[in-house]
Amino acid sequence: MRGARDARLMVLRCLIVDDCPHFLDAARALLEREGLAVVGVASTTAEALRQVQAVKPDVALVDVELGNESGFDLARRIRSETSLDPSRVILISTYSDEDLEDLITDAPAAAFLSKSRLSARAIREILGDTLDTVDTNGTGDCKRPST
Repeated sequence: MRGARDARLMVLRCLIVDDCPHFLDAARALLEREGLAVVGVASTTAEALRQVQAVKPDVALVDVELGNESGFDLARRIRSETSLDPSRVILISTYSDEDLEDLITDAPAAAFLSKSRLSARAIREILGDTLDTVDTNGTGDCKRPST
């Protein structure tokens, strides 16, 4: 299982999608301090879709509320319009998961993470075994291991 362990030590490339500039700055600083590479930020659905295609992140953190837009809708569009696997999308919010339970369950995303619990460790725990498919060359060519 050396490959999975080595992948966990690789720098994860992260895209953060949130309509609050203050949160984008704070989350970027936190995650970079904890060893993640924030390769892009976006505040709108259109910007997020462009960034996913351009920077090929290993994981996208998507706020469920993007002003007048929906992060849940964005997660569905990421699934249908990009090569980023839904297992690499993490929904984030200041709301609790209980408040959003039905929407989270139906969303094409790996999990929900409260903004108050945001950390590199929490992201890595959510991604779990998918970390051995991290795209280390930025091409989007991730392959799942055969079982």
